Amino acid sequence: MDKKQEKATFSGGCFWCMQPPFDNLEGVISTTVGYTGGKETNPKYEEVCHGMTEHLESIEVIYDPSVISYEKLLDVFWLNVDPTDDGGQFVDRGHHYQTAIFYHSDYQKSAAEESINKLGESGRYKAPIVTKLLPAMEFYPAEGYHQKYYEKNPIGYQNYKHGSGREGYIQYMKNIK
Repeated sequence: MDKKQEKATFSGGCFWCMQPPFDNLEGVISTTVGYTGGKETNPKYEEVCHGMTEHLESIEVIYDPSVISYEKLLDVFWLNVDPTDDGGQFVDRGHHYQTAIFYHSDYQKSAAEESINKLGESGRYKAPIVTKLLPAMEFYPAEGYHQKYYEKNPIGYQNYKHGSGREGYIQYMKNIK
């Protein structure tokens, strides 16, 4: 990785829905959806989505920290998840759809801890923040048909995002001060 590039890894439920918000940010160089958080090597989608591994559906974000801060990436992450749901995200249920922040440095760990604390104290949520903060682990890119799914299958993606409840939740949370 170039000196001007850093890596951030987030788990926010269905990885299809996590890619567009990061792809549209200035300073984000690339995003890859995949699996992390488990001990098994080279997990496949069918194994992960059926709970046969310890992995979470995740996104790896390569970004230029001179253009976009890690804190801004955290803000985008929080806007796109329900950090109080420890059973998954929206209609997607199970361990593999839980939220987590995987830190790659002491700085990221500290920034994420501060962000979690601020979010918990903000009064925006009636339940506690349950998003896990974990050290980065091996990241395995998902199969090609999952990468940029929103571009490859825009109608299917939009139907899923709306039908899952994520879209309505995001709109609702944008209106809470």
